[in-house]
Amino acid sequence: MKFGIDRLLDDATLRARLDGRRVALVAHPASVTRDLTHSLDALIAAGVNVTSAFGPQHGLKGDKQDNMVETADETDPVFGIPVFSLYGQVRRPTAAMMDTADVFLFDLQDLGCRIYTFVTTLLYLLEEAAKSGKEVWVLDRPNPAGRPVEGTLLLPGQESFVGAGPMVMRHGLTLGEMGQWFVRRFNLDVAYRVVEMEGWQPEGPGFGWPESRIWINPSPNAANVNMARAYAGTVMIEGATLSEGRGTTRPLEVLFGAPDIDAKAVLAEMQAFAPDWLAGCAIRECWFEPTFHKHAGKLCNGLMVHAESGFYDHHAFRPWRLQALAFKAIRRLYPEYPIWRDFPYEYEFDRLAIDVINGGPALREWVDDAASTAADLETIASADEAKWRNEIAPLLLY
Repeated sequence: MKFGIDRLLDDATLRARLDGRRVALVAHPASVTRDLTHSLDALIAAGVNVTSAFGPQHGLKGDKQDNMVETADETDPVFGIPVFSLYGQVRRPTAAMMDTADVFLFDLQDLGCRIYTFVTTLLYLLEEAAKSGKEVWVLDRPNPAGRPVEGTLLLPGQESFVGAGPMVMRHGLTLGEMGQWFVRRFNLDVAYRVVEMEGWQPEGPGFGWPESRIWINPSPNAANVNMARAYAGTVMIEGATLSEGRGTTRPLEVLFGAPDIDAKAVLAEMQAFAPDWLAGCAIRECWFEPTFHKHAGKLCNGLMVHAESGFYDHHAFRPWRLQALAFKAIRRLYPEYPIWRDFPYEYEFDRLAIDVINGGPALREWVDDAASTAADLETIASADEAKWRNEIAPLLLY
């Protein structure tokens, strides 16, 4: 199969549309061709007139570890072109940045989750391209989480850098398809093109991530496909006092870790409260000691998710519900436990991080309501998921 970058490099007719034009590339470490050449190197070697490059959160090099760790602008030491940071002094490209090119190639590997900031970076680029009369091409890549959708819709007024618009948490789209949704949803007058993949089968082997391609971290804590599948749930721990495994070798593959919680008791409570929400994966008790971040240097008891190998059922696995269930079980066992972390999150200073992450307070309120049932959250989420499926159906390219 071919990703969008591979198709562009292989198709001289398509590439000829860039002749005589200044080209910018939005990229990160996972922006590579099938032979693992970085897209920047490959495009310049192919004769494309690349005049600038842009790095999203974590940087073009992917070296920045945590949220709200910014990257500075720089000059590429090999090609001498400016490399602009879209996660530094600005997160939206400025007019001066937009003036450096005529066509912007967007070649980022996504995780299929609303909160992954590359989604919002695409929206901001499209909006600025519409203002400045520039063209945007998405060099499409797989959604490693596949087509399933899950979660509640972001509410009006809850937009943020981790919530570009009213979509569910696990959105089921490639970034090329997401760009089409942005153009339609926000009525953007922009020259937009998707360089589609060739041979991607979201229901084929790998269920989103093709088995013929190796995994390269698109961000420092996105270490493998298991993490990509679980992320639409485990990312919510960023809004909690519990550890998401940062400071270990398997971040964002655990439902929680803490030095003062009995993981076996939590799992038993999860199985008693909503057993169906544990389907599609294996859950294993684990122990870890983070070297940095939350609970650094303390032995934590937790639960690890294995949405992989023979344990994985693509259509049964629902990571958003699974994580909600872990929070609920902790709240039921430890009614006074301070689950929710109050701190600045992705440049939002006035809302709880868990609400920013979920695009509203519904999940937190459900967890904290002693009388709430699994059916209560199921009712809200299933209606939103059905609405989202209907909305995106005309946009699917594969």
